[in-house]
Amino acid sequence: MKRAVSVLVAALLWLTACSSDDTNTITVSAAASLTDSFTALGAAFEQDNPGIAVRFNFAGSSTLAEQLAAGAPVDVFAAASSEAMDRAVQASTVKQPEPFATNTLAIAVPPNNPAQISRLDDLAHPDITIVVCDVPVPCGAATQRLFDANALFVVPASLERDVRAVLTKVIQDEADAGIVYRTDITAAGDGVHGIDISSESNVINSYPIAVTATADDSSRDLATQFVDFVLSDDGQSILQSWGFKTP
Repeated sequence: MKRAVSVLVAALLWLTACSSDDTNTITVSAAASLTDSFTALGAAFEQDNPGIAVRFNFAGSSTLAEQLAAGAPVDVFAAASSEAMDRAVQASTVKQPEPFATNTLAIAVPPNNPAQISRLDDLAHPDITIVVCDVPVPCGAATQRLFDANALFVVPASLERDVRAVLTKVIQDEADAGIVYRTDITAAGDGVHGIDISSESNVINSYPIAVTATADDSSRDLATQFVDFVLSDDGQSILQSWGFKTP
């Protein structure tokens, strides 16, 4: 509990330190699984709008929702699940969220696949070391739904704070396998080998985005423009290049 509080406080201090009266800068809090795609979206948005800067804060969606509720100076919130966004709506920290993408789960293994994993059922073997996201995080909740829907009893070696932490452990050979999003496999390149999960067995996460209720008058218009860009054909094309599907 103390660690969770310290992480939240540290994030809030960072966001507050980065906040500025510069009306040409917006801050976007986005789910960890959006790191690569939103970095690309931000660069494209800045190119289309000279003089505008987009600052990102990437973390697990539940952590980002907590930061918003604690008063973090954020203009746009993009979550990896409707449940995480619903919590922000209930806390009155966002306005009118819209779905902008969907994502599915996949199995990440080291490139040499030492445990010789080939399908979802293999993850239930007691000799397999598997890491997953903690349940409060969207990727963790989705993983639990995946295991429940397929009647799999899996004992993870660790529960991670977000999907990129899972991916890192697989890349560093600290686990035989990890459950991540399909887009994370794309982002990892040669760092991992991806094993697809059949559509009949898989789960789908919907990603919503919203302008925050705390965005001030000077940044609200820019925040709205950024959300509109994410929803536009150009924005959707960038998301699809990273493996996301349309909402």
